[in-house]
Amino acid sequence: MRKASLSRTCAALAAVTSLALAATACGGTTKEDVKNDGGSAAAAGQADPDAPTRKGLTVGFLPKQVNNPYFTTADKGGEKALKELGSTYKEAGPSSATDTAGQVSYVNTLTQQQVDAMAVSAQDPGALCTALKQAMKNGIKVVTYDSDTTAGCRNAFVSQASAEDLGRTEVQLLAEQIDHEGEIAILSAAQTATNQNTWIEFMKDELEDPKYKDMKLVEVAYGNDDAQQSFQQTQGLLQKHPDLKGIISPTTVGIKAAAQYLSGSKYKGKVKLTGLGTPNDMRKYVKNGTVEAFALWDPAKLGELAARTAVALASGQITGKEGETFEAGAMGEYTIGEDGVINLGKPTVFDAGNIDDFDF
Repeated sequence: MRKASLSRTCAALAAVTSLALAATACGGTTKEDVKNDGGSAAAAGQADPDAPTRKGLTVGFLPKQVNNPYFTTADKGGEKALKELGSTYKEAGPSSATDTAGQVSYVNTLTQQQVDAMAVSAQDPGALCTALKQAMKNGIKVVTYDSDTTAGCRNAFVSQASAEDLGRTEVQLLAEQIDHEGEIAILSAAQTATNQNTWIEFMKDELEDPKYKDMKLVEVAYGNDDAQQSFQQTQGLLQKHPDLKGIISPTTVGIKAAAQYLSGSKYKGKVKLTGLGTPNDMRKYVKNGTVEAFALWDPAKLGELAARTAVALASGQITGKEGETFEAGAMGEYTIGEDGVINLGKPTVFDAGNIDDFDF
């Protein structure tokens, strides 16, 4: 997708997502070629930012689920970047987003095929660890994207966006829509959802800024990422707080359900709604005036950065250590953070002016 901030996300939300990808050919450099490069800084485990970008690599993309629109978009971004870099994109993955054993087998298959690197969106962080470690022992660079595994089981993780950016952006969007004044509520997923709670803490911190002194958070409701419960919670918030001016829903299920309720009620256009959603879910609500703007990350950019990170690792330009930097083409320079995490950037904001540029 073009871009648009959420990291996830797609990379979902946590609240938001699952995804897919498309298949292509393979080929490229063999592991023997890597062994023959044993005198390089990369072979010694040291980054060489001036190392040339290797061509002819094969990078395998392994999403949580193939043929999922979100992951299809993300992985097409990776495929495009690899073509630009002179390397080959290869796809593998289960058709079910809950087939953890299938994901493990695909990691093993890519390892046996001796790809140079793989980009993986982990269904289960712990379950994939052993297989990913084996891939790394075989000289394969491992990048996770959208959904991470534990730090010791990959070289780097490309995160959709920072939790802070996601939380603060949502408050900023709603504040603009209600002129920084009035009662607001949050419609979250499960009360125990770690990512949701982290985003909400940043929302509350953002609201401490004096510029929001006329805005008041009156309630945090939970729809448990269930469409019907989220719909009912939206109705309940409006009945309980008749002066409510806006709702933030940092979950794709919640924001869609809230928009559905508002669009058929007297509150349409009067109570503002924003949060984290996908363009395909929210398009009709933007076009009918129920929602002005919402956010997420651009899955295509997420996939592109995963691909460029994989190539930088395979080229020895980075090793995944905190503080290392690398160029990601037109996306600019990125710095690796703590525990090998690379943040895509600020969330993308979708509105009537750009929503038709995206399809996920």
